[in-house]
Amino acid sequence: MLSKRRDFLAANAGKRAPMPGFVLLMRPRDDGDATMRIGFTVTKKIGNAVVRNRMKRRLRALVRELLPERGVAGADHVLIGRNGGIERDYALLLSEFGKALGKVAR
Repeated sequence: MLSKRRDFLAANAGKRAPMPGFVLLMRPRDDGDATMRIGFTVTKKIGNAVVRNRMKRRLRALVRELLPERGVAGADHVLIGRNGGIERDYALLLSEFGKALGKVAR
């Protein structure tokens, strides 16, 4: 998990894959470590704490399903929740996440 602000800012300088429900940022660390790190960001623009936490839970579920086999090894991944993400169908979010992972892996 990413927890430091500097890691989130560094990921912002990497590749970006915007989707209707979220934005995926990915930056290779180039430190020789093959572990994938993940971070989540959902701002107050999305809603109150209940809505933001629901969005983060949905993003974590997406990551659990697809990141281990489709993520980039040795990279930091950051998911930023967007306004429409909480209302979108989960299967649609899952397919968009797979598409975003393919886009940043290129």
